[in-house]
Amino acid sequence: MLVIENLTKVYDNGFRALNNLSLEIPDGQFVAIIGLSGSGKSTLLRCINRLIEPTEGRIIWNGLDITAATDDELRAIRRRIGMIFQQFNLVKRSSVLTNVMSGRLGYVNPVYSLLNYFPGKERERAMAALERVGIADKATNRASALSGGQQQRVGIARALMQDPELMLADEPVASLDPATSHSVMKYLQLLNEEDGITILCSLHFLSLARAYSDRVIALKDGQLEFDGPPQDIDEDRFKMIYGEDAVQVEIH
Repeated sequence: MLVIENLTKVYDNGFRALNNLSLEIPDGQFVAIIGLSGSGKSTLLRCINRLIEPTEGRIIWNGLDITAATDDELRAIRRRIGMIFQQFNLVKRSSVLTNVMSGRLGYVNPVYSLLNYFPGKERERAMAALERVGIADKATNRASALSGGQQQRVGIARALMQDPELMLADEPVASLDPATSHSVMKYLQLLNEEDGITILCSLHFLSLARAYSDRVIALKDGQLEFDGPPQDIDEDRFKMIYGEDAVQVEIH
């Protein structure tokens, strides 16, 4: 269970990205987070693993207070929380396999990571992760040689190397074409259904949320605007979330 209590984030410039937000997310759910740009989606995800420090409130995950965790405790927590980024965050000059193995940096001897050395069992694990997302044949390619969709699949494989119980996906398909977007979302859905990994995924398109998520959380001005099944978002609720002039755009 992930419990978010009265979470607030105010940036140094005074912008209130999250305002007294409270949520409970059971293990195993696929949750889509939607809303306009600036609504607080990315801030929420990054507060959960403390890439961003909350201003107020608490985040409790399986009984652990993430917001009060020491540096050592936070490192242990982050091992179990995968993160997928919109811009992939790969080392473009390194091979695909090396990028995937970097997902094990929280587990291997720090000396190994400085030498860019990984034991053979980690290489086997990385190849299995690449096989799972359908690009094992790209293992020796430089990351920069891959398409956007392939790079995002490398990002998923890298996150899988952590053996995560929770996966945070920060607009993972925002820079991809529609067909590739569905391909990436299907891999996330597979991890949710087969491995029981809890997925929190911020999305631009409501149609993707409807296709893949169990639950939709909509944010507006840093506050909770909607929380429920995706099919419950009708035209009126859509306009409450996105504004009166908004038009639903389907992604095929």
